[in-house]
Amino acid sequence: MSKRFVSPSTGPLSADRTGLRRQAALLVALVFGGASCAAASGPEFRTADVERFYALYEANDGRPSVAQLDEYLAQGTDSLKEFAGMRRVTGARIAERIAADPAIYENARKCLDVLPNVERRLAGSFATLSRLYPEARFPPVAIVVGRGRPVGIVNPSGVTIGLEALCAADFMNPDPEDRFVHVVAHEYAHIQQTDADRNLEPGDAGTTVLRMSLVEGAAEFVAELISGGVGNAGHAGWTRGREVEIESAFVQDMHKTDLGAWIGNYRQGSDEPYDLGYWVGYRIVKAYYQRADDKRAALARIFAMDDPEAFLRESGWRPGMQMP
Repeated sequence: MSKRFVSPSTGPLSADRTGLRRQAALLVALVFGGASCAAASGPEFRTADVERFYALYEANDGRPSVAQLDEYLAQGTDSLKEFAGMRRVTGARIAERIAADPAIYENARKCLDVLPNVERRLAGSFATLSRLYPEARFPPVAIVVGRGRPVGIVNPSGVTIGLEALCAADFMNPDPEDRFVHVVAHEYAHIQQTDADRNLEPGDAGTTVLRMSLVEGAAEFVAELISGGVGNAGHAGWTRGREVEIESAFVQDMHKTDLGAWIGNYRQGSDEPYDLGYWVGYRIVKAYYQRADDKRAALARIFAMDDPEAFLRESGWRPGMQMP
């Protein structure tokens, strides 16, 4: 999911920064103070980069220099350095985004306020994942600040989320607390998938609409299973009453390698439905899970899905089928 999100611009926000330093300074203690017991209760949460960024941001009246931002990146955690290297995040590009769209960084402060509840809810989600899938891996979850995109990255070393990018992504879910909980849960599902599935990219041989939709749909289903909701809540409204139409069209395209109609087709500022492959994949995976007698074995099969065609057959899914 995270590889394809593009954060939208946000509207103007008051420049009042009262209390920002205090928010940033308290973030680690209030939000993720339990990191020391991460090995027992779930992944370590890394938030030091957010604290450093907003201390720098406030000290410079919201306009840190390129040199200062380069230093922020150079002194960052391993998660931030990996995020920057993989997604071309530089001091110059952050400075350009701040100048072009200052509201995205101002607005991100509201997401600092919801992080304590996000952490608490995710602790329960990860406990559920561990119970349902004892083989689950729990590398760190890091919250960083970047250039407004992407929302995040996921790989075997962990999940890294751009605070300002996900905070701006209200097109996915209008409630920021729910958005952070369900998106992190979605990305953590990707952590459990096989390397072959997790590392698929458009254009790779064998990357069909069906396979990519199942990879992303599995993450949506697992997010719902462990956190109570999917990463992109908008799909429910877009698809209601159109299930047969959408899924019949999916069947016509599912063996194609052109993903454009189903995956990665969000257009900034558009109200049109996007990433409907996520939703169809979620429905197929849900049908499979509900049909299975052994739920623990079914979840393991979902994470290790190696034959999309066989999985589709075994799911019993059909276009427009009713399910709870």
